[in-house]
Parts: sequence; C-alpha cells; structure tokens
Amino acid sequence: MTSVKPRYDISSEEAAAPGGVRRWRAFSLLAVAFLMTVIDLAIVNVALPTIGRELHFPQPDLQWVVTAYALTFGGFLLLGGRAADLLGRRRLFIAGLVVFTGASLACALATGDTFLIIMRGVQGLGAAVVVPAALSIVMNMFGEGAERNKALGIWGGIGATGATIGVLAGGLLTRYAGWPYIFYLNVPIGVATLMLARRVVPESRLASARRRYDPLGAVTVTGALVILVYAISQAPTVGWADIRTLALLAASAALLAGFLVLETRATAPLLPLRLFRLRTLAGSNAVGFLLGASFFAFIFIGTLYMQQVLGFSALKTGLAWLAATVTSVALVGLSQMLVTRTSAKLVMAAGMVLIGAGIVWAAQVPVHGHFWADLAGPLFVTGAGTAFSFIPVSIGALAGVAERDAGVASGLMNTSQQIGGAIGVAVASTVAATHSRLLLGQGHTPAAALTGGFQWALWVCGLVGLAAVPVTFLLVRRTELARAVAAARLQQAPASAPAD
Repeated sequence: MTSVKPRYDISSEEAAAPGGVRRWRAFSLLAVAFLMTVIDLAIVNVALPTIGRELHFPQPDLQWVVTAYALTFGGFLLLGGRAADLLGRRRLFIAGLVVFTGASLACALATGDTFLIIMRGVQGLGAAVVVPAALSIVMNMFGEGAERNKALGIWGGIGATGATIGVLAGGLLTRYAGWPYIFYLNVPIGVATLMLARRVVPESRLASARRRYDPLGAVTVTGALVILVYAISQAPTVGWADIRTLALLAASAALLAGFLVLETRATAPLLPLRLFRLRTLAGSNAVGFLLGASFFAFIFIGTLYMQQVLGFSALKTGLAWLAATVTSVALVGLSQMLVTRTSAKLVMAAGMVLIGAGIVWAAQVPVHGHFWADLAGPLFVTGAGTAFSFIPVSIGALAGVAERDAGVASGLMNTSQQIGGAIGVAVASTVAATHSRLLLGQGHTPAAALTGGFQWALWVCGLVGLAAVPVTFLLVRRTELARAVAAARLQQAPASAPAD
C-alpha cells in the first residue's frame, strides 16, 4: 500500500496567512461537539426516574441507560482515535457526529426500554469517534507550546462546565418539556455542526505505509465489559450461584483474556501493554478507574434517592447537584496551584479521601431527609474531592509517556474513567436492588426499603473511592509524577489573544 500523506499541515504560519485555516473558529466548532458528548453523560441522570416511570423500566435495568453509553464510549474510544488518525480526522469526526446525532433522535423517539438502551449504546459509539477525532484535530492545529496549552486548557474547562450544564439542562428540560428533549437538544446542534464542519474544520491524517487498526481488540474488550455488567445486574434476580450467572462471568473472563492475548500479538495493538510498565501511568489509571466507579455511581444513586425517596422534582435535583459541580469548578485553581507547588501525589490521595469520605457521609441519609441537613455537606465534600483528584490523575496518566504514545495514553485515561463509571453504576445498582428487595420482604415500607438499599450502595461507592488511596501510595511514584508536573509547568506560558 502506498504511503498516505496528510492533506493539511497546519503550521502557525499557514494558519495565520490569508486564506489559511482559521484555527480558533474550527476549535469553537469542535468544542461544541465535545460539549454535547460531555453534557450527555450528566443530563441523563436527572431524568432517570422520569424515564423509568414513563417507559416502565424495571428498577435494576434503569442503570443501563447510563452504562450502555459509558461502555461503548469507553470501549471504542481508543479504536476511534486510531481510525481518525489513519482515515482522516475530519472525515471520522463527521461520521461520528452523524451517528451520535441520529442516535440522539432515536433515543428521543424511544417508546420502550430495550430500544432506548440500544440507542444509548449507539450514541456512545458515536461519541467514541467524535471525541478523539476532535481532540486530534485540535492537537494538529496548534503547535506545541503556549497556544496549544491554552486550547487544551479551554478544552478541559469545557469538560467541567459540561457537567454543570448537563445537570441544569436535565432538570429544566425534564420539568418543563419532557425527558425526550434531553435527547432532542442534540439534534439541531449536531445538524448545525455537521453543516459547518467541512467549511471550517481542516482535514488531516497520519502518513502511514500501512493502515493497521485493532477492531478485534475493541470488540473483545467491550464485549467482555458488557457481559460482565449484564451478569452483575441480573445476578440479584437469577442468583449469584445460578448457572446462567456463572456462565456469563466465565464468558466475560474468557473475552478479557482473549483481549490481552490479542494485544500481545497484534502488530499495531489498540492498547500497547508495554505502557503499563510505567508504574505511575498504571497507578493513575487505576485511580481513575476507582474515581469513575465511585463518583459516577454516587451521582446515579444520589439522584434516585432524591427523587424516589425525598420526592424532589427533576429541576430541584439538578439544582441540588450544583453544590458538587460548582464547588469543583471553584476549587480547580487551588488544585492546580497545589499540584504544581506541593506534592501532586498527596493532592491525588487527598482528593480521593474527600470523595470516599463524602460518599460515606451521604450513606447516612434517612428516609425523611432534607437537603441542607443531610445532603449539602456530602455534596460539597465530594465536589471538592473531584477538583483535587482529576487534575493529578490526568497528569499522572501521561507521566513518562513518549510523544508517539501520548494519544493512546490520553485515550486510556478517559477509557479507564468511563469503564470504571459503567461498572461502578452496575455494582451500586445491584447492591441497592438486592438490599431493597430483602427489606421489603421483611415488611419495611417501600420508602424505608429504598433508602436502606441506597445506603448500602453508597457505602460500597464510598469504600471504592477510599480504596484509591492505598493504590495511589503503592503504585504512583512521587518522583515520576513530580517530573510530569514540572514538564507541564514549563510549557505553561502566557498566550496571546487568539486572532481569527
């Protein structure tokens, strides 16, 4: 096969020249698409109880509205990034956006639980293509240095802002328009972005003599995770010792083992296992997995408690979660300062202590709880924990990584958090359903049974978060993390205002 050359070489001189690529205009469009995928992670949680009632979801299956998206998003993220680099970043960005927008429309039109779950999985697949393709275009448009750092800083800020917007939008749309509009929202934005993409976003791809992917690797790891989550969610109904549960767990283990074998033998593996020789990278991804498993499950269980036990409306629930998201955004600057001026390893550990402790505090919620008396404190504490954990985890996940592996390492960090969140939600949902069913059988009222189940689930989430603390001290090397922080700090220089 002949060599494939980049269609554009986006240098600073060319971008600034007349007729050159207008980088910040293209960045704005890519940021809108990224914002949609981030909002979609948060916007659904507030609407879950309403969706469950109107589409007659069994309680244990409600978590699939979240996990179907997270599993395909995390499972195919690395493959999406590789395909974008080899086939053309703008081409794959557009293709992923078509899939994401079409699946959003299908979700809005869903009249049954199975169809909605399938379309949520398709949405996640589209996001798994859109996000790495968009980020690769950003990296290609801006040369290394202050301007790229500014663009990536804005990109990271969009992630934090998106969660806040998602929580508020979910409450407002569900309350005043109806839950389908949390998905309809993506359609006009997606269509407008598609219409502008070819005119505004530059095309580029890696020069390569041969195009090597690893689709089998993506399919096996995603299949293993889907089967694992399904086995966990169905076990309370059929029994943990049932042959069906055991067979599903065995199938998941076999697929995961097959994935590891494939990655050791593939010419161009989806996930080069040699990366895990970097101890700080491995430790940071382990912490990222536990961070996703604890915090995303906390959002899921906390939302159900607020609406199903306390009777909060979707809008009131969205406003309640602002206590966590606004706290997180407010403390990001302090977190960055502490990471660069003190020990990033200690900041990471402190962040996970706050998350775990905040969720354990929330596990004390009573049947007749109140926001300020029972929820505000845990929400403020966990919000602070996310501010102090996400930044050092992100830096540690790239510590010691060669430039040629930076894209894979960045994708791996996002994959760890997404998959951690999917498994965490599945486990928390299973624990809550199992214990609630037990309490109902003992004669407790429905509200008391639900609260008891949610309390047990929150204990599990909190302990998972606290488990990240010893992982941090055992696997993350202080010197490696300090070098990574120093390298990031050296690149942070004042950037001039972008001109378009």
